[in-house]
Amino acid sequence: MARPSKRALLLGNGALHIPALPDIAGLDTFAGKRFHSAQWDHDYDLRGKRVAVIGTGASAIQFVPEIAKHVAQLYVHQRTPPWIVPKRDRAMTDVERWLFEHVPATHWLRRTGLYWLMESRVVGFAYAPKVNELIEKAARYYLARAVPDRELRERLTPEYRFGCKRVLISNDYYPALQRENVELVTDAIESITPRGVRTSAGEREVDALILGTGFRVTEYLSSIRIVGRAGAELNDAWRGSLRNYLGITVSGFPNLFLLMGPNTGLGHNSMIFMIEAQARYAADAIGKLRDRNLAFIDVRPTVEQAFRDELARKMKNTVWATGCRSWYQTPDGEVFLWPGATFDYWWRTRSLDLDDYEQHAA
Repeated sequence: MARPSKRALLLGNGALHIPALPDIAGLDTFAGKRFHSAQWDHDYDLRGKRVAVIGTGASAIQFVPEIAKHVAQLYVHQRTPPWIVPKRDRAMTDVERWLFEHVPATHWLRRTGLYWLMESRVVGFAYAPKVNELIEKAARYYLARAVPDRELRERLTPEYRFGCKRVLISNDYYPALQRENVELVTDAIESITPRGVRTSAGEREVDALILGTGFRVTEYLSSIRIVGRAGAELNDAWRGSLRNYLGITVSGFPNLFLLMGPNTGLGHNSMIFMIEAQARYAADAIGKLRDRNLAFIDVRPTVEQAFRDELARKMKNTVWATGCRSWYQTPDGEVFLWPGATFDYWWRTRSLDLDDYEQHAA
């Protein structure tokens, strides 16, 4: 006799996909070309144009050096300077190529080495932020070498702890800001006018406005409507707090499994590692639904709350709790990253413990 099918929903829509528009007066009045960097207008030719960029985060650091080569004038509006480290790219040697082709273990050794190199940074991110003072010195040295002009360098120097906001990696951003046709604008933006951007120092007229303002990261579901056991909608349930268990399940929403859910983001290592752990956990859950002939499982509220309390305790010791504001936080200041080592997360998600869940037979 065939076993009855079990229904489960896995959401892999992630967090960085809904563009965030800045709350600036007059934004909709701009008469020129305006677009968000995630919705690039490839039909609009920037060559010879006067362009304003709002934002100096992970988006702007990628496109600013490229468009600076072609525009007539570029104004880069910076609110807070980011920590930037050099990108250690280099060509592979002939010996490395031979090893990767003929010695299979080389691949594993390379991946393992990279993992532990990145994982070592968890000390300064999640346990002892003061350790990052050493990295800050190296980042300041890189800035000093890349930007000889003292006044510009001061405006590009962060005043918060390394890692509190997203750390950026680039070799060409600092050189781009020193081009003759590029101006770093640090005056506060007062409004957008039909002709350009008005700051406390006056108005700069432009032909195009590019918003490098990132994404609405706290809205994990947004346009997707998920209704739970008691008729509650998940977006509504998350308005007060992004409650969850292991960033994968949510009490009251049985058989729902999140990939890259709240509290699983990282500041120090690969999200792919975390997603693989979540996928394995979800697959194990679905296997148990089938093997135990269960209609659904639902994480117990007490288990979820204990996990939330644990996160709150651990988060107090992290670099993200040192005072800066970043997209790692909800508007209420709740940090939604993983406050620890990735191997700890891997260990905790290696299999699903049914004792953590209410179980309902088919």
